[in-house]
Amino acid sequence: MNILFVMYDQLRFDYLSCAGHPHLDTPNFDRVAAMGVRFTNAYVQSTICGASRMSFYTGRYVSSHGAAWNGFPLRVGEHTLGDHLREAGMDCWLIGKTHMKADTEGMERLGVDADSIIGVRQAECGFDAWVRDDGLWAQGPDGFYDELRSPYNAYLNSKGYASENPWADHANAGITEEGEKASGWMFANADKPANIREEDSETPWLTRETIAFMDQATAPWCAHVSYIKPHWPYIVPAPYHNMYRPQHVPAATAHPEEREDPHPVFGSYMGGKVAQAFQREDVRDKVIPVYMGLIKQCDDQLGVLLDHLEETDTLKDTMIVLTSDHGDYLGDHWMGEKELFHDPSVKIPMIIYDPRAEADATRGTTCDALVEAIDLAPTFVEAAGGTVADHILEGRSLLPWLRGETPEWRDYVISEYDFSGTPHADILGLAPRDCRLFMIFDGRFKMMHAEGGFRPMLFDLQADPEEFFDLAKGTGHDAEIDRLYASLAEWGRRMSQRVTRSDAQIIAGRGRSRLRGILPFLVDGSEVPEEMTAHYRGPVAQRFTKD
Repeated sequence: MNILFVMYDQLRFDYLSCAGHPHLDTPNFDRVAAMGVRFTNAYVQSTICGASRMSFYTGRYVSSHGAAWNGFPLRVGEHTLGDHLREAGMDCWLIGKTHMKADTEGMERLGVDADSIIGVRQAECGFDAWVRDDGLWAQGPDGFYDELRSPYNAYLNSKGYASENPWADHANAGITEEGEKASGWMFANADKPANIREEDSETPWLTRETIAFMDQATAPWCAHVSYIKPHWPYIVPAPYHNMYRPQHVPAATAHPEEREDPHPVFGSYMGGKVAQAFQREDVRDKVIPVYMGLIKQCDDQLGVLLDHLEETDTLKDTMIVLTSDHGDYLGDHWMGEKELFHDPSVKIPMIIYDPRAEADATRGTTCDALVEAIDLAPTFVEAAGGTVADHILEGRSLLPWLRGETPEWRDYVISEYDFSGTPHADILGLAPRDCRLFMIFDGRFKMMHAEGGFRPMLFDLQADPEEFFDLAKGTGHDAEIDRLYASLAEWGRRMSQRVTRSDAQIIAGRGRSRLRGILPFLVDGSEVPEEMTAHYRGPVAQRFTKD
């Protein structure tokens, strides 16, 4: 069996028709949901691209793998999905984005040749790269944001887009009435069609790369198809730029109570430039229809992939996973972007189609178990027929849920966020090591803990599903706060760094040193079998002591 692991960047869990969006029709996402299981309580381990993706790719929490922010390197030697799958006999390929920063200092320290197979895989987050394109080819006074070469820009140049940076000048820019570039970086330009042929825009291009990979691949393979959209810049080519209108924009999920004596970290973010922009209805009326258009284009291209799998008779042999690295506030909770722990940011879509007969009983169903992004790595290993290295992988395989079983499961999910690289650290006067947030959610109560001496935040999603009322502002909820802190402490005591020996290896190794002659604390030797002391008994060959 093959695995098609599709990730969309910044796709909200509720912006799919199968998840109940009132206006956005996504028949191909719905098509996969009808073939498999849609998990309705899936959460990322961090709400920022790089840290979240490193958790997906390692199957480990952020504080375990350490790559806590965009541009924080994933340390050399960290086990990745590719390592686990290759051990199970499955190749693991990348098509698109990882947002991974290589630990070049670590590679140099250990003498790892960057051009060797090992070195390349270390630099590509454990994947073999069919094509890597992180999709943000921004350019400023200090040069390009991404120092790598852009395969997508090279493709556009080959198609006649003569710009030095056609990603910025065409794929993510429209045209003003005066014939000037209208950059997608400016919200005011969001409703303009991108100055590019639709078939040359990012999402169709990556779809074609995926089909090219599948057509030449030999099974079994896992292909991580990682689209940059619907991530900003919020601009999309025709005809998707005007498919949706302001009347299709849901009202912001926000309440004045949230701005009354807010948690200092939350207050800082609500006062930031991105949040202030999304607090404006004119911005939301321009941006959100385009965000919906980007999702619609993603759905159409998903249909292209599904049709190709059917036409080549490989759908029956291919597990399909659809998910996102985090959500997008879009003005909810007076916020823009992502980063904090309200559901629009931390909760993600997750749909899994398993073609095997064992999953027939659950087709077209939903599962409300508390699922974490790190669960996908052990799911893939088990699906590939491998043994899950549960001393390394901190997630849990989802295959039992796909088979209709009810396994013993977790009581809470965890997400972490390190904002030490943001302006909010300076605003709050915090040292980098105190800029850490933790979320724990037990299915009803969600608590955020902030280092730096702050109070927590607490929401009761049963009584307050919109997460408006921070119960930790007042009194009367100490028991819930204490209970969640106890669970957070339990999670903090997890075994996370003993990754070089499994439980089975430890058990098998018990007593082995005795068989190699390490026999301390014996009184006369009768305590152990004679074979263990054979080398320590018998006649003396030479005498060097005096009577």
